[in-house]
Amino acid sequence: MSKIVERTLAVFELFATEKKPLSLTDMTRLLEIPLSSCHDVLRALEAQGYLYETAPRAGYYPTRRLLEVAQAISSHDSLLQRTEFLLQSIRDELQETVTLAKASGNRVIYLQVLEPENPIRFSVRVGAEIRSLYATSAGKAFLASLPASELNDVLKNANLARHTRNTICSKAKLLADIELGKTQGWFLNNEESIDGVTTLSSGFSWGNACYIITVAGITSRMQEKLELAARLITKTCGALSDTPLQG
Repeated sequence: MSKIVERTLAVFELFATEKKPLSLTDMTRLLEIPLSSCHDVLRALEAQGYLYETAPRAGYYPTRRLLEVAQAISSHDSLLQRTEFLLQSIRDELQETVTLAKASGNRVIYLQVLEPENPIRFSVRVGAEIRSLYATSAGKAFLASLPASELNDVLKNANLARHTRNTICSKAKLLADIELGKTQGWFLNNEESIDGVTTLSSGFSWGNACYIITVAGITSRMQEKLELAARLITKTCGALSDTPLQG
């Protein structure tokens, strides 16, 4: 990614973090980029109507133009239009976090995150990458979608580092766990990536791409919901899929 694009995105994310007007000096310091580069980004965004100066030397803040653009884009996302109601239904019935992710190359990125009202919940950001393919249920669902030769190539170069005491660090055991998931139609992360968090995932294919639905929550709550969660996500994936995922 070019530096100008990275810095432009970083400016918006900085405002989301700071939640207040920022001066050019503030942005330069917080983003740790050259003053001239920050100035170029700021002026370009101001010229396009994405930032405004709140008062002379009082700092800059985003206008609502970015929100309007984002809403127009989001409201015409054909995938989210297909999935949102179904995912909301799963979240509401289980009262746990439900996510939708898409595989791209060997990366799996969250596209949608629906959180419950419960104050103690699993939380991730849209756009974030699943951090471990072998220690998460979504990662296992993705690995299961690969042809055998590609899966072997991925695992051949994988470093199965331990995240928790439950992390599967044996490639043979991981393959067996993936095969079990393919047989039952869903994949389990039993505190393998984060202590105290259990997740279930199932995948579907749409337009020859791999998508993954995950239910995630605190282990003490999830244990009694595993059967229902598995039933809900596999049924939903079956309804959304245009072709079965090939393993």
